[in-house]
Amino acid sequence: MEPAEHAAIGRARRGDREAFRVLVDTHGRALFRLAFRMTGNQTDAEDMVQETFLKAWKQIAKFDGRASFSTWLHRICANCSLDHIRAAKRKQGVEDLGELVSGSPSPERLAQSSEIVARLLPALDELSEMERAAFVMRHYEGVGIEEISVALGVQPGAAKHSVFRAVQKLRRALEPVMSATR
Repeated sequence: MEPAEHAAIGRARRGDREAFRVLVDTHGRALFRLAFRMTGNQTDAEDMVQETFLKAWKQIAKFDGRASFSTWLHRICANCSLDHIRAAKRKQGVEDLGELVSGSPSPERLAQSSEIVARLLPALDELSEMERAAFVMRHYEGVGIEEISVALGVQPGAAKHSVFRAVQKLRRALEPVMSATR
């Protein structure tokens, strides 16, 4: 943890809202990416980030430093997102599909990307909540297995297994598209 972050956490614990604002500015984007990947909806992701920081503000005294502050926030955000997904019980789409297509793609590439997206979104919805959270944290956020295990409150082996199962399920879902391009 950087000294400036450590100092901001200490001041925030004493009720300094400006210090907490520094922490929000530092971690907000990463939490939004996590929440967006989990909920698939910009508005819901924004709500999850707001809920995460509200809970973090109320519980900052409980942050004990065993994990990094970022990991602690990721855990709160993942739990908020999982609770939201459970409560909503509805299928959600991903608005930001631009990452799948880069540069000036050919019509064939656009068609293939559309087919991949058409198969990927339902496949993501079919993952268990744990698999989806672990997959998103690992492959979209680049979070390590140890941090994922802490964030999700499971053993590292369970986190690794959840990522593995998610990858296997997604590969099976995308296999018809990928084999057609070979």
